[in-house]
Amino acid sequence: MTTEPTDLSAIRTRLIGHGALVLLVGFVFGFGYLFFLLGRIELWPIPGAIPQQLPGTIKAWRMAHLEGILNGLFLWLFAAILPQIPVSTAYARRITTAFIAMAWLLPFASILDALFPDSRGLAFHAPFTNYLAFFMFYVGIVWSMWAVGLIAWSCLRPAPRE
Repeated sequence: MTTEPTDLSAIRTRLIGHGALVLLVGFVFGFGYLFFLLGRIELWPIPGAIPQQLPGTIKAWRMAHLEGILNGLFLWLFAAILPQIPVSTAYARRITTAFIAMAWLLPFASILDALFPDSRGLAFHAPFTNYLAFFMFYVGIVWSMWAVGLIAWSCLRPAPRE
């Protein structure tokens, strides 16, 4: 099955818009990464600085920054290849929803690791911020695996015989 160009165009526009917003989130988290590295909050050209070391680790801040950038770019890449994926408009919408959810959930789960101790989200345990990160990662990963599996199945299944 293929999709109508107008329906696909709206889906692709939605992907590009969300990709841009997720990229912006990655850029903002990049300022947090910068402030962590500097050990102070400094907003040039505003004079002065706030001598405040942000919590977290260099790895956590780097991941929070990169998750936003990579997921935003991923949405743009998916928007570019979407016309080549042989799925119905309904399935294209479902895959898009899964990828948009993943693109938002993963950067915000990563920022929890940077801001709160013991909140990496790798296992289901206290504190509350770790539970939150765990569920955000879990939902984002499961939905994206489902979407990628559906894309692979749609593109690699044998062509129907006539």
